[in-house]
Amino acid sequence: MIKIIKESIKFSVSIAVITLVLAAIFTIISNSILSGVGWILGMIIVFIIVFIGVLSDMMGIAATAASETPFHSMASEKVYGAKNSIRIVRNADKFATFCNDVIGDIAGVISGTASTLVVIQLATSISNGQASTYQFTISVIFTGVVAALTVGGKAMGKSIAVRASTELVLFAGKITTFIENNLRIRVLPSHKNKK
Repeated sequence: MIKIIKESIKFSVSIAVITLVLAAIFTIISNSILSGVGWILGMIIVFIIVFIGVLSDMMGIAATAASETPFHSMASEKVYGAKNSIRIVRNADKFATFCNDVIGDIAGVISGTASTLVVIQLATSISNGQASTYQFTISVIFTGVVAALTVGGKAMGKSIAVRASTELVLFAGKITTFIENNLRIRVLPSHKNKK
């Protein structure tokens, strides 16, 4: 039990540091991109960020819902990404934490910040520089739309993830295999113990 707690603390600290770094990087990138574009392109960027959050949440749920068995037969048939799919299922808790909590939550925070920038740009362009009257109404509408798309998208994504977990985990396995083979970056730990 103590070993499990130590491993959990070590993983939690490392994931917190990774989140801090990634959040800072993505916030700087999104703010610099949004400061140089109009509100229409800004809205599109916000919706892309929301989509990334929904997709990553879906992948995390799929990893926890998937069974290891189908990937063994795929691996024996040399299906591309099957071995990494087995590693994803065996490390489902860590994979889900990264997808749902790190990427998903960062996307949520950044979409909120980006929405504010878009609202200010839109309100300023509509009211010729006097954003105070329109800004509140636009902010409520746009924030509501972003929140509805995020929550509705995640609800739909969870349903898809549970029903199509094998296909989604195989897709993730293919992506991680591509990254590991071409970029020489170890994405997943190679534990031998089965789930």
